Amino acid sequence: MLALTSAAALAFSPIAPLRTSSLAPAGNDVRMETTADLEKLAKELNPVLGFWDPFGLTGDIGLGGVEQSEAIGFLRHAEIKHGRVAMAAFVGYLVGASGAHFPWNLTPDVSYASIAEAGSPQAQWDATPTAAKLQILGFIGFLEVMSETQYVLELSGEKHYMRGGKPGAFPSLKAVPWPHPIPLDLFDPFGFSKNKSPEAKAKGLVTELNNGRLAMWGILAFVSESKVPGSVPALKGLIAPYSGETMAPFSATDIDLPLVKEMLAFSPFA
Repeated sequence: MLALTSAAALAFSPIAPLRTSSLAPAGNDVRMETTADLEKLAKELNPVLGFWDPFGLTGDIGLGGVEQSEAIGFLRHAEIKHGRVAMAAFVGYLVGASGAHFPWNLTPDVSYASIAEAGSPQAQWDATPTAAKLQILGFIGFLEVMSETQYVLELSGEKHYMRGGKPGAFPSLKAVPWPHPIPLDLFDPFGFSKNKSPEAKAKGLVTELNNGRLAMWGILAFVSESKVPGSVPALKGLIAPYSGETMAPFSATDIDLPLVKEMLAFSPFA
């Protein structure tokens, strides 16, 4: 369900893969990517498609009022992040749809079994207690703040992705002087990637991007078929229908929260 809640962040950015040189620490000759870098390395990601930017987002068009290199850094980071979210959402959707759940209670009054019985993964999220939803969304917000804060990035020897840093890099939470130490990092918690060669890391980054793009299409197909049965012919009859609002973080069960009632009553198509 945690993975599914993040699926609302889906986005498709036709950007090329990470540069191999960006694997070095932020202080070691890290430079901003250019369109030429993307064009050169796009072939490595997809030799058939190559570089594909139909809207010219990577050009010098003043996107968002920032420099071209900064815009490229933003788009690169957005694609990597959304790909990771989509991969988690895809796996989470499969687990939720299978009915698998923990054998104990989430709260004294709500069991994981009762949530699993709600139906589709989206319906399971609706059945999750409000307090649990707030904790999940709060944790996601905490990770967002950590990944965007210059102080935290500098503790890990990194820079912001729009200021010469590596797109997709997540800082070490263990490097922050918390009152209570954090035993594991969010990224590579067991250190499996730390000692890999630069070549292996570069290959892994290309694989991650390809898998992330595929996962974005996959979770979009799941959500579309559940909301509009038959919209994805290959999934017809395989995905449980859902009548709620897929993109809304809260449902009628959270009506006591501020503005939720107004949010549910609002329709941009009315």
